[in-house]
Amino acid sequence: MNLVTILESNTRKSPEKDCLRANGQGYSYLTVKNMAVKTAGLLQYMGIGNGDRIAIMSQNTVSFVVALYGSLMAGGVVVPINHKLMSPEVDYILSHSETKIFLFDGSLVGVANKLSTGIRKIAMDSPTEGHECLDDLITTAPVFSPVDIGDDDLAEILYTSGTTGKPKGCMHTHRGVIMSGMTGAITMKMDEDDRLLMAMPIWHSSPLNNWFAGIQFVGGTTVLLREYHPLHFLQAIQQEKCTIYFGAPISYIMPTQMIPNFDTFDLSSMKTWIYGGGPIGAEMVRMIMSKYKSDRFYQVYGMTESGPTGTTLMPKDQVRKAGSIGRSGLPGCDIIVMKTETEEALPGQIGEIWLKADSMMKGYFKDPEATRDAFEKKWYKTGDVARLDEDGYLFIVDRTKDMIVTGGENVYSKEVEDTIAACPGVATVAVIGIPHVEWGETVAAFIVSAKDAEINEEKIRLFLSDKLAKYKVPRTIQFVENLPYTPSGKIMKYKLREQYKK
Repeated sequence: MNLVTILESNTRKSPEKDCLRANGQGYSYLTVKNMAVKTAGLLQYMGIGNGDRIAIMSQNTVSFVVALYGSLMAGGVVVPINHKLMSPEVDYILSHSETKIFLFDGSLVGVANKLSTGIRKIAMDSPTEGHECLDDLITTAPVFSPVDIGDDDLAEILYTSGTTGKPKGCMHTHRGVIMSGMTGAITMKMDEDDRLLMAMPIWHSSPLNNWFAGIQFVGGTTVLLREYHPLHFLQAIQQEKCTIYFGAPISYIMPTQMIPNFDTFDLSSMKTWIYGGGPIGAEMVRMIMSKYKSDRFYQVYGMTESGPTGTTLMPKDQVRKAGSIGRSGLPGCDIIVMKTETEEALPGQIGEIWLKADSMMKGYFKDPEATRDAFEKKWYKTGDVARLDEDGYLFIVDRTKDMIVTGGENVYSKEVEDTIAACPGVATVAVIGIPHVEWGETVAAFIVSAKDAEINEEKIRLFLSDKLAKYKVPRTIQFVENLPYTPSGKIMKYKLREQYKK
């Protein structure tokens, strides 16, 4: 079983049912399948075969879904790319993944035009001057010749920033993707009548594999919101009668603060509210439950490497265990907390979260050393350090990997530090995450200027503007005379956090 066979099955069962809805228009399972078949035929004609990589950089559009299905039908491996990235970041992923064709949203032509890669670039969703358009090309696409797709064949390479500063590609099989979707569907009790609002970026691992694959598995409908906006979010739920939504905590908070007539929107169709990318405190949970008039909130925890599959804090625990990520693995997932490499943590103790999952990646693409380091006897070592309370619930207290989670996006300090360090006038730099009540964390940089250098915050921001995605650019930049070091020469980031609090 894979996403392609699920699409074919849904088309046989309910050909005229909406697979997708976008901008008030429905796209039936039959329509989506036919468009995907034409896309697969075109990709075959362009030389795509089993195992070849096709990168897709897009917002939440019908074209993304069609390109996804068409690429998989042709036997290809999809490389979804964050649409917020700048051209140097995209260039690295395209080169490292050895992508053969780059499909990009027409609205992102500015980034596409600056790419140094020489691979074929095709615009999607809207015609773009100087580039071929997928929608035009598939109208005359050659006949598609079906290919065999094995459960253990690669379906995706999902890139997540690495602690070395360079992104790592998590290799996921067709079976793993389906297991992620099944876990999501089972946990949230999805069925064919559900309507999933896709307002978070669909290329993210959880929206793509847990929720899109999950709703496809049960034959439901996905409502695409091109990009999250607090007003459009409320309007989509009301107009489309959505039943399930997944988003970062900030996506729940913003509408309550920015939409004066929030209480006039009819959100009664919603049965399941899911959030991830960071916990919500008890006071904030109570506020959100009151505003959204629901107690059906779930917090999910996982990582790209695991599919993502991990834990869920159930609705009954949202207030009494606020800040926890839950107490046990989801279906198909097992979790332990390790005090040491050989000793499990007991209630009241702290340790690293290790997990196994049916949806676990095969490993990091072209990085066997990092793959070996990530596992211990088939357990994936998450790098997240958690405290077990007396009831066995897990509370994240630290990360062994130098990662910042801001608004649901992962930012690795090393990548930001390396980029800032290349700016003329910078001697040394350290990047940390600082707590933020709405975004979870924000990025902060402490910079030591080179001797006699004329450098300021404005010059730093200008230098970073075309090199890092906006969410990676530090919101706080402080120039300091020196950084605190250990005797062995490592920067003591905990002291920087203490310094910031003061």
